[in-house]
Amino acid sequence: MLEEVRITGLGVIDDALLELSPGFTVLTGETGAGKTMVVTGLGLLFGGRADPSRVRPGEQRASVEGRLRTHPDGRVARQVEEAGGDLDEDGTLVLTRSVSVEGRSRAFAGGRSVPVSLLTYLADDLVAVHGQSDQQQLLKTGRQREALDKYAGAEFAEVLADYQRAFNGHRKVHGELQALTSQARSRAAEAEALRAGLAEIGKLEPGAGEEEALRAEEDKLANADALHAAATAAHEALLGDPTAGMDGADAVMLLGHARQALEAVRRHDAEIDGVAARLSEAAYLVSDVAGELASYIQSIDADPARLAVVQERRAALGRLIRAYGPGGVASHISGSPVPAAPEETDNIAAVLGWARRAAARVAELDTDDDKIAALTADEAELAARVAGLAARLSGLRHSAAERFAADVTAELTALAMPHARISAVITALDEPGPYGTDEVEIRLAPHPGSPALPLHKGASGGELSRVMLAIEVVFAGADPVPTFVFDEVDAGVGGKAAVEVGRRLARLARLAQVIVVTHLPQVAAFADNHLVVAKADDGRITSSGVVRLDHAGRIRELSRMLAGLEESEYGQAHAAELLAMAAEQAARR
Repeated sequence: MLEEVRITGLGVIDDALLELSPGFTVLTGETGAGKTMVVTGLGLLFGGRADPSRVRPGEQRASVEGRLRTHPDGRVARQVEEAGGDLDEDGTLVLTRSVSVEGRSRAFAGGRSVPVSLLTYLADDLVAVHGQSDQQQLLKTGRQREALDKYAGAEFAEVLADYQRAFNGHRKVHGELQALTSQARSRAAEAEALRAGLAEIGKLEPGAGEEEALRAEEDKLANADALHAAATAAHEALLGDPTAGMDGADAVMLLGHARQALEAVRRHDAEIDGVAARLSEAAYLVSDVAGELASYIQSIDADPARLAVVQERRAALGRLIRAYGPGGVASHISGSPVPAAPEETDNIAAVLGWARRAAARVAELDTDDDKIAALTADEAELAARVAGLAARLSGLRHSAAERFAADVTAELTALAMPHARISAVITALDEPGPYGTDEVEIRLAPHPGSPALPLHKGASGGELSRVMLAIEVVFAGADPVPTFVFDEVDAGVGGKAAVEVGRRLARLARLAQVIVVTHLPQVAAFADNHLVVAKADDGRITSSGVVRLDHAGRIRELSRMLAGLEESEYGQAHAAELLAMAAEQAARR
């Protein structure tokens, strides 16, 4: 329950303190005095949109601070404590909200800075605001369905939560199934193309590093004659040509002569001895090289048939590389679960990597039939569950609609519309939606024999205000919050109906704290606590404050509201009569 609210720098309000109390508090004032700013301030306090244009000219920020009492072990207290805030020692909770001229908004709960969203969450358990904009929203069928669902109670909310889980699950499965079935042809074509690629690779069976080995072999075979001639010439230079007789001098023979020349004197000089040793090593090395050249000459042979085979194999591998190697035209695999590996820099390694990924993708695509069968079964099961829960929702809605119609009709009787009848018409949708298979429309028959019409067609302005108030009161009874704020929901009502509105609000105030912004004296007379928004003008700027009225002040304010003149004897007499009537009604309660 709100105990006090301080508003500073908001619109025409410079600094105003609302001292609130249990029961029925009414807020009145002249047009333009700032009653709307009070409601705006309450909305801001409980997480409403921060509009920097509402900051009072000349001020840097607007702020609203509310002090309220809540149960120390309740959900509100727990949420505040979880956010790091605390209740005061006397058990009250302080909420603060501010907005700067630059548009920056800050919120505090229990002395701790908190997200603005926390104030919105707290508001669900603290206050229900019913204003003229809410009335306009209630004319929409979607809002009427939402309101009836809220009225239906906890069992309905539980079934609705189950339904929405099943509905969302069904929609997800249905989407997956549609995607699979609609793409079945393209996925089959993809699998076929991958299988063709795998068959082509499997037929050649390329090996890692094979391309490089074949390139080297082709180079050798293509140059066999030149290699043979060069090796033969080198061999003859090292070891001589046996067919040339003993006249030719070769490297091995010359090294032998040099070694023999040094052999006789090597013992006389260590330096010559070292040279002689190295000549011996050189002779052995040249002999080994000559032997290797002889073997090489024997091994090398021009083989045109083998060269053709190698070239054909290289051409075939080249086609694979161009298709499936790095940057190949078919190297990308849609949905591939195996990305290309960084080490696949070798062309053949890249082709083999493609083959691994393609095989994995084919295995995935080959499970489509199983997936479709499983999803079809899941969809059927979820569809049956959605249908069953939708039927339960519909049954609970019809039951709630009957109770709701009876409760609102009873409220209308108390609001001087004894012959009016409210009905909540439920029609079936063509297919299930997020809230079931029902569409809800609230209808009014204002007089006996008149047809029940939608709210925006079946009521005059004054009747619509009373219907809305009756609906709001019924919803308020189904919405267990400690404070209700009504912003001129009595617009368009006057005379006897206005008295009934005041009486009904006073009756509601026995169950909860009720704060009403009104322009009707008949409503204000029933209040337990009367606040007036007073406007002051110094010739340069207008400001407003809030004053709590005593009995004499209430008579003057009601006289102003009745006759436009606070000091009118007739108006004051009428105001006193209204207060006396309201007091008598209160005594009867």
